[in-house]
Amino acid sequence: MSDNPGFPARRAALKMLDAVLRRGETLEQAGGAANGLPHVADRALAHAIAGEVLRWLVDLDRLIDGATRQPLPPDAKPRAVLRLMLAQWLRLGTPPHAVIATALPLLDGGPRRLAHGVFSTLTKRGAALPEAPTLPSEVAARWNERARPIAAALGEPPPLDLTLRDGGTTADWARRLGGVSLAPGHVRLPRGARVEELPGFAEGAWWVQDIAAAIPARLLGPGEAEGRQRSVLDLAAAPGGKTLQLAAAGWDVTALDVSARRMERLSANLARTGLSAEMLVEDALAWEPDRHYDAILLDAPCTATGTCRRHPDVLHRIGPRQIEQMADIQRRLLERASGWLLPGGRLVYAVCSLERAEGEAVAATATLRPDPVGPGELPAGLAPTPAGHLRTDPGMLAEAGGMDGFFAARWMR
Repeated sequence: MSDNPGFPARRAALKMLDAVLRRGETLEQAGGAANGLPHVADRALAHAIAGEVLRWLVDLDRLIDGATRQPLPPDAKPRAVLRLMLAQWLRLGTPPHAVIATALPLLDGGPRRLAHGVFSTLTKRGAALPEAPTLPSEVAARWNERARPIAAALGEPPPLDLTLRDGGTTADWARRLGGVSLAPGHVRLPRGARVEELPGFAEGAWWVQDIAAAIPARLLGPGEAEGRQRSVLDLAAAPGGKTLQLAAAGWDVTALDVSARRMERLSANLARTGLSAEMLVEDALAWEPDRHYDAILLDAPCTATGTCRRHPDVLHRIGPRQIEQMADIQRRLLERASGWLLPGGRLVYAVCSLERAEGEAVAATATLRPDPVGPGELPAGLAPTPAGHLRTDPGMLAEAGGMDGFFAARWMR
């Protein structure tokens, strides 16, 4: 097996899938299985294989079940290997002979012959995947009428979105980077670009941030008002895209997060962009501020199901238990943060989740005065909900490459 140059990447992909589907790890956590591969290309291939399996898992299993006399158990190793074999052939364009040579060594004896036979049957049939991935039934039930347009947007990983430090340079950066802009201060590029090698990275002219993730901070407006710099508390701030936005908009920013490791990334981005913020490593459920703030941005911990385009693992490891756990934390954070506002201050609550239990249901518990989002505050093609909230999903702006799923609500004291 060591003489097979493609084998290590496939073995790493198999380990990653096992970590996600059996142990409930995130794909990012499971990625450690690929870190020991010596070549960047092999690490990227392992991630690509695992990601495509998770994106198309229901449809891959349907093909496998249609080519076996008796259904394979969900956790059977031959099924796992067949999933990654089919993903390579049908999604990554790997020739069947190369798939067989690099994946079958993952199995021994009878299971190897079984996998070889099923894969050969499917290739001879000219098996194909549907136009869009099929969502797991429990996920489709939760998302209800939104499920179909969301699924239609999940067939491909998302493009690369950048938020600019200076929104007045949007046209110039779109031209220099060869991208398109969907809103002032935003540039979108095709996926696959090496971020660190793009113009403007070293001088901190921009940072990576999905266009949906950039909207909540915009809902607080500029930091300068009535001749003074206003204060803002960015709760659950790391990895820091919203902190950078607020600092660039002129706010006096206090960024708080419980994770010291994630705050190191924010510190590095502040240094790269030349922006500044006070950083606190604290648990917002236990921390007590020594002052009140003109504004608070609560980008609360959540299930992150809205990021399913880039993190398809959430389709398979998030269920009612995780959703309710996160919603409980969000309600408690919103209640605490509401007491830290100055009179006339604004609070924006946001989650990158597609679950109404984490968005609308949590917002309904707020005790502050609603401050509805207006149509003019959103990128072209988006509109507030009838309640004046923001609700995006991956099926929106589909002709331009889509966006993450987000919910945001705003109130005043």
